[in-house]
Amino acid sequence: MSFGIVGTFEDRVAEFFGAPYGVAVDCCTHGLELCLRYKKVDRISVPTNTYLSIPMLADKLNIGRMWKQEKWEKYYRITHNIIDAAVLWEKDSYIENTLMVLSFQFKKHLNLGRGGMILTDNVETWLDLKKMTYDGRSPEDTPWAEQDIDTVGYHYYMTPETAYNGLRKLNDPEFCSREPKQWSWEDYPDVMNLKVFNNG
Repeated sequence: MSFGIVGTFEDRVAEFFGAPYGVAVDCCTHGLELCLRYKKVDRISVPTNTYLSIPMLADKLNIGRMWKQEKWEKYYRITHNIIDAAVLWEKDSYIENTLMVLSFQFKKHLNLGRGGMILTDNVETWLDLKKMTYDGRSPEDTPWAEQDIDTVGYHYYMTPETAYNGLRKLNDPEFCSREPKQWSWEDYPDVMNLKVFNNG
């Protein structure tokens, strides 16, 4: 199974959301990490009610973390143009001039067990992030040993097998007719006061 199927899956999901480009990743948190690295962000704003891995990104990347009390629905911003849209599944919901990051974790609407996608409307950003997902490799057919790698990569790519499973589900009439859950801050505990975030 070739990586061409990953591109097909990226195109299908991006088209559904109304985004020009999609970059498939191995999980949503890694997608957000790549966006933060790419934009060279020095601080993120995190709602107190969210999943653990999002505030942990600040520690992982050695950047600032600002907690916010936010009654968010469907998605929230961690910077002015980076959006955690892990729980969003809504046609034509892409917000222009942003990086919106989706999740395909097993509880999400498109549940693939693992995986995610970064949506963007900038072709240069798409290419740079695509290379960052896969060890700096260009998404062309040339073998990596014949490429002059110019980008640090993070080995966060989606496998062809996951993309195949995603396409299979997208073509399933039962999936297409099922209404997605409308997620919000109420689906998550307040993580701000956990010991891991208050260790000095």
